[in-house]
Amino acid sequence: MCRFLVYKGKDEILLSKLILEPQHSVLRQSYDCRLRMDPRRPHNADGFGVGYYTHPALGPEPCIFTSTIPAWNCVNLERLASKTTSSLIFAHVRATTEGVLSSSNCHPFRRGSLMWMHNGNIGGWEVVKQALAFSVSRKWFNAVEGSTDSEWAFALFLDVMMKNGHDPDGNVPDGGFGHVVLRKAMLQTIKRINKLIADIPGDGHEDLDTRSLLNFAVADGHTVVCTRYVSSATDQAASLYFSSGTSWKEDGRKGNYKMERRDKGADIVLVASEPLTFER
Repeated sequence: MCRFLVYKGKDEILLSKLILEPQHSVLRQSYDCRLRMDPRRPHNADGFGVGYYTHPALGPEPCIFTSTIPAWNCVNLERLASKTTSSLIFAHVRATTEGVLSSSNCHPFRRGSLMWMHNGNIGGWEVVKQALAFSVSRKWFNAVEGSTDSEWAFALFLDVMMKNGHDPDGNVPDGGFGHVVLRKAMLQTIKRINKLIADIPGDGHEDLDTRSLLNFAVADGHTVVCTRYVSSATDQAASLYFSSGTSWKEDGRKGNYKMERRDKGADIVLVASEPLTFER
């Protein structure tokens, strides 16, 4: 299971304050994740990625940096994170469930102004993949560059957006697509995944694991929508935490970051597979 992080703030923040410096940063989670469903595999060493939005004058597309090097061993990640700021950031460390070790399989993925990442798996993938691929339009079928179920889920999401009248490649509305549009498309994407799995023939697939873990995150530069979802009625979903407040800063002890709330506002929202600090 992968680990990911989302930051959305009123003000820009240095990437290192999320990715490198906290005591349980995403970098640390690449070799010491504590809340994954299989504790025997504490490493997320199959590549990583960082995505963030820049000044509007540079265009609506997010900047994406990915690598197949383990995050803990990439000096360029430290160089980038210590000198880059943004108000909307995705970070992801990968543990392979589907797809080979390749930069094209590293999250986040992007199309136009949209950025996407996933922690989990699509159930019954070896059977469902062909049906999912054939269910999207040729445009999104041809857009897939890697071999992960996560990127195919993104293609499905893009197909839903287009069918709902919102072209991901078109002119982005001022303020982005908005939470109503993104939320509706996300729910429909999950519904379509569930329908594809429900349609798997019973004969010959009795032992197929059809449970889906769909912790998705999508952003358009202004709005973020995240899900924590498991298709099983009895199994637990993959971990996902959120925190909101007015400031995110070190409390004086190295690596000990805390979310502060000085009023009723929520200028910052953090969503992460694991807390960046276990201090309360």
